[in-house]
This record gives sequence, C-alpha cells and structure tokens, in this order.
Amino acid sequence: MSRSERDTQHHNVAQAAIPGRVPLNRDRVLRAAVVLADEVGIDSLSMRSLAQRLGVAPMALYKHVASKEELLDGMVSVVVAEIDPPMPGLDWKRAVRERVLSARHALLRHPWAPHVIESRTQAPLVVLDYMNSLIGTFLAGGLSADLTHHVMHALGSRMWGFTQEVFPTPQPPAERFPHIIEIASVGEHDDKSAVGRGCDDQFEFEFALDVLLDGFERLHNQGWTSTNPVRTASP
Repeated sequence: MSRSERDTQHHNVAQAAIPGRVPLNRDRVLRAAVVLADEVGIDSLSMRSLAQRLGVAPMALYKHVASKEELLDGMVSVVVAEIDPPMPGLDWKRAVRERVLSARHALLRHPWAPHVIESRTQAPLVVLDYMNSLIGTFLAGGLSADLTHHVMHALGSRMWGFTQEVFPTPQPPAERFPHIIEIASVGEHDDKSAVGRGCDDQFEFEFALDVLLDGFERLHNQGWTSTNPVRTASP
C-alpha cells in the first residue's frame, strides 16, 4: 500500500470515528444542496459553499457528484420526487389537475427550481418518470396518443407547476393604455405576484390549467385528431 493510500485510509477511519458524524453520500449531498439553495439562492450555491455547509473539503463532494451540472440535475430530481404520486380512483382530468398542483406546491417551496429545470439539457430519470406517469394518466383516460402528444406540448412548463408570465407591469398612464388600466383594476390582489399587484398567481395558474383541461376533454369527446382537426360546435 502506498503512502497516499495509507493516508486516505487513515483519514476515512478518522472521519468515521468522529462521534455523531453522518456519513457523506449522494442523497445527503443533494438534499443539503437543495436546502442551501432555498436559503441563499441558486446563484450563491457553489461546491465550496456546499462543502462548508456539510463540513467537508470540496473535493469530498466529487466522490458523489462529478460536477456542478450533475449536482443541479440531482437537485431537480430531489424536488420532482416531492410531487405527490397519482391518486387512485380519480378520473383523468382531476388526476392530472391534482398532480400539476402538487408540482406547483413543490416548486413554490423551492423558488430556484423553475430556472434550473428549464436549464437542463438532458432530463434526469425522475423527471422522465413524472412525464411518463402524466402521459399514462391521459392515455388511461381514453385520450389517444395523437391528442396526448399535443396536450403535453400545450401544457409545457405548466406540467411542472410554473409558467412564463407576462412582463411585470408598472402603473401605466391611463390616457395611453386605458385597456390595461381597465383589466388591472379588477380581480384579487397579491403583493407577491410575478406580474405585480393586481394578479393572484395561484388563481391565474389554476384558471389557465382548468381552461386547458376543459379544452383537452372537449377535443377528446369530439374524436379530434391531428390529421383531421375539425372542431364541431359544442352542444
């Protein structure tokens, strides 16, 4: 055994001998990263700051995550795993609605997550599991693969519980933008709204989700296909 190998073995034994020390593993690294990002924001998260939080040298992290990008992939997996599993006994429309709202609640707990999800170049397996399960709910409800393909495109990021909202809008001059002023003065007010006062983000999200789900149901009942997308009048 070389000197470096003996030193490494001695270090590992010493670390294990420290009373109360929790062994470092991939799950612990990822969960600590999620908590740290919740506290300081994703831009302030680094391998060095995470190592400090865990009380280890930065190089110790690379035994469990090969890079910052792999760390972010794993953090996404932790957040997506917080989404509730499908509820048995629900019709497809309510089942999808409940899962999407569960996804929204998960991402609201982690405000950095939407940006990281959108930045992924390759979906982690847990992300694919969620998408596969959601698609399976539509198919089990009788929607065709053709319609479900377009349904998933229409949902877009909304399946994860977030969406790109309109631009934040300061109070504009009424004489130039009377229609903006007219609609901004109605509805519930939410100081934390992504688009400024005048919008309740949760209400707007659920409103748009219900509009989409109702539309999907109508197209399904009409036998819609992408090769013959003729819409009949609803009774």
